[in-house]
Amino acid sequence: MRFSPQRGPLARALAKDAPLRRLDWIMVLAALALSLGSSLLVWSATRGRDSLTHGDPQYFLYRHLTNLTIGLVLFGAVVAIGHHRIRAAVPILYLASILLLLATLSPLGSTVNGAHSWIQFGGGFSVQPAEFAKLGIVLGMAMILASRVDSGERELPDDKSVLQALVLAAVPMGIVLLYPDLGSVMVMVVTILGILLAAGVPNRWLFGLLVGGGLGATAVWKLGVLSKYQIDRFAAFANPKLDPAGVGYNTAQARIAIGSGGLTGKGLFHGSQTIGQFVPEQQTDFVFTVAGEELGFIGGLVLILLIGVILWRGCRIARQATDVFSTVVAGGVITWFAFQSFENIGMTLGIMPVAGVPLPFVSYGGSSMFAGWIAIGLLQAVRTQRPIAG
Repeated sequence: MRFSPQRGPLARALAKDAPLRRLDWIMVLAALALSLGSSLLVWSATRGRDSLTHGDPQYFLYRHLTNLTIGLVLFGAVVAIGHHRIRAAVPILYLASILLLLATLSPLGSTVNGAHSWIQFGGGFSVQPAEFAKLGIVLGMAMILASRVDSGERELPDDKSVLQALVLAAVPMGIVLLYPDLGSVMVMVVTILGILLAAGVPNRWLFGLLVGGGLGATAVWKLGVLSKYQIDRFAAFANPKLDPAGVGYNTAQARIAIGSGGLTGKGLFHGSQTIGQFVPEQQTDFVFTVAGEELGFIGGLVLILLIGVILWRGCRIARQATDVFSTVVAGGVITWFAFQSFENIGMTLGIMPVAGVPLPFVSYGGSSMFAGWIAIGLLQAVRTQRPIAG
């Protein structure tokens, strides 16, 4: 009789085919470096703001690290659940994201910075459902676009599948537009384009979506769906000198803060613009200004390079995926991260309109941190469904 040696827990975890060994650790460590490094930026931006911290300089630091811890737990849960079970649960996950969005329109919802896009649970805990709706769009569209291709019925998604996927994406977008949260809608539109590209749909759909998006944006503008402050933001973007003390104040102060940092910055916790609290929302939408002022061009470049590493590894996972569903999920996630990062950093530099979207893994906020780490978990679930070299 032959006996097989039993491997202990550590040996199993380190085995070549173990899930931990098959994670893309370069991506995970880049996201972790962003999340941990940003805790210092958030701390610097808030430690002197007694009206926000309730007299505790470490208030936002501890909460940011708590959000990161929860995000890592969610990441681990997604990886443990695995690619196939996540795909089976997509209808439930999509429906849950829609219900969360609708809850925002109920008495549970609250208005922050002009957008009725938050749910307050008390004790200082709140959720922004639009962040999770991005996940719902990615997963829902991937399920529909891949259904007939992965089953072997077709080589590419047919017109019916594309139309169904667009209708599915239009539902959460329409709800978010009612808030109105134009920044999240912009991210969703670009993410949808990335999803269609990853799925290999005919070019006529991409062209039609671009034309439809232009007509839709015109209709939204003409019908008065946008709030006055949102219209003023676009006007200030088109003409930065329009109202530098009013609607253009945020961008003007952000550019001053970043420009004053020079090559190496003024040093962490020593930024005069940050200490003077000249830049509003500096721990959330304008957190990049802290990096620019206190860590300089080099610090800002390192932050951007870490985001670039995540995008590079995400593209690699999409390219190596074994089915259309996985390819589309990876393509949707990296498009979402890429455009949202570009929009956030761009608005601090004055090359994009102020749209109120967080910088992934960097801005303070539980919803953004949770959604970002869940998305990283989805990418890892795609990667670990089969052994991948490198």
